[in-house]
Amino acid sequence: MAAFAGCLGDRPRPAPPVLQITLDKDSVSSPDTLTGTVRAQDRDGIDSVWVTVDTLRVGDDGFFQETYQSRFRLPVRGGHVLGDHVLVRLQARDVAGFMGVLDTAVVVRGP
Repeated sequence: MAAFAGCLGDRPRPAPPVLQITLDKDSVSSPDTLTGTVRAQDRDGIDSVWVTVDTLRVGDDGFFQETYQSRFRLPVRGGHVLGDHVLVRLQARDVAGFMGVLDTAVVVRGP
């Protein structure tokens, strides 16, 4: 019987959530508002999700669903200069405690 067990495919290994950020624009003014959609997916279920834009971080509960998707609308503070990169970060933790992180950025444009 043990010889057959070696022929079975590997079972899925625990892993962090799969993350996606879709931004409505790739450049911003300073100050401005950035909008977009975030998505986190994990077969164990999503526990918590956090979105950071610039220096503001907001969180939400995933309610243990396999897929979390939500729109966001967050401010970009004033004081950035032309060409600065503004951090956009998505973090999600699944119910097993694995944390996924996805970073991107938008560029500050001129007036």
